[in-house]
Amino acid sequence: MKPSLLALLLILVPPSFVGAQSKASWRAATPTELQMALPARAPVEKERIETEMRTASGIINSRGNIIAGVVLITAGYSADGKYSHYLLVQSPITFGNLSLTAGNYVIGWHRGDDDLIVNFYDAATGREHGAVTAHHLATGSRVESFRIWPPTINSILQIGRFAIPYTLEKQPTP
Repeated sequence: MKPSLLALLLILVPPSFVGAQSKASWRAATPTELQMALPARAPVEKERIETEMRTASGIINSRGNIIAGVVLITAGYSADGKYSHYLLVQSPITFGNLSLTAGNYVIGWHRGDDDLIVNFYDAATGREHGAVTAHHLATGSRVESFRIWPPTINSILQIGRFAIPYTLEKQPTP
C-alpha cells in the first residue's frame, strides 16, 4: 500500500481505541507495581497488620494512580473479625453507591442470605464510610480471595464468589 494512501486511511478512519480511552487507560497492575504500592504491614488504626502479598490485586492508570488491595492477616490483632482487606485508593472510585476519594481504607464483610455486606472504613481511624452489597457471581466463576478486575474486562471488585460493581471517575486530560 502506498504511504500516501495509508496516511489518508489513518486520517479518515480513527483508531478504535480513541473512543474507549477512559477504560483503556486502566489496566491490571503488575506484581511489582502492587508490591511497590501496598505495605507489607498495613497501618490500621493503632496497629500495623501484616498483609498477604500473594493475594494483592489492583488496577493502575496511565498516570500511575493505583487502586489496589490485599488480604490482611488479622489473627492476634484487635482488627480480627472486623477487617479482612486493606485498600489503597489513589483515584476516586465508586463501589456500588459508595464513593471513595483518594486514601487508605480497610474492608470488612459479613454474610447475608445470598450476598455479602461489605463495609468500608478509614484505615487510620476506623471510621465507617458505608456499606455495599456484593452479589453472588454466576456458578462456575473462579473464587478469588480479593481481585479488582480492570474495567476493560469487568468493572468489579471480587471477594470470594461475590462481586461489587465499580465506576471510575473520569480523569481530566492534561
